[in-house]
Amino acid sequence: MDYHVSADLTGQANHLAATMGADIVKQNLADNNGGYKAVKFGHTDERVYSTLTSDNPIDLVRYQLANYYMERAGLINSGGASAGETDIAESVRTAVINKHAGGIGLILGRKAFKKSLKDGVALINAVQDVYLAKEITIA
Repeated sequence: MDYHVSADLTGQANHLAATMGADIVKQNLADNNGGYKAVKFGHTDERVYSTLTSDNPIDLVRYQLANYYMERAGLINSGGASAGETDIAESVRTAVINKHAGGIGLILGRKAFKKSLKDGVALINAVQDVYLAKEITIA
């Protein structure tokens, strides 16, 4: 399993960003948990895995937020690498998870700007619609 996107390890990076005074934190969408257990380095409380988070992606991203003092700096998730035809669906899913968790945005980069103007604008508009939708709130 790839733990570079684990909520506990990325949460620690967010904590460091907050203590250094970062205004914005950009993280990959947390995809799993248990990085500390896997690398057998560092210390964390077992409740991180049993009480404070679950396998739900919203909970994993919320844990990322909690680690820097409940969004002292805004959390922006990475939109990820371009996958082609599934880019809009993946970006909208990531934006919904980020917004439900309390994050403030999504970085699209290559997903939007390496497409035709029409397709790139459609992708950006789909993500903007998520953040503008009043029905999508903190879960």
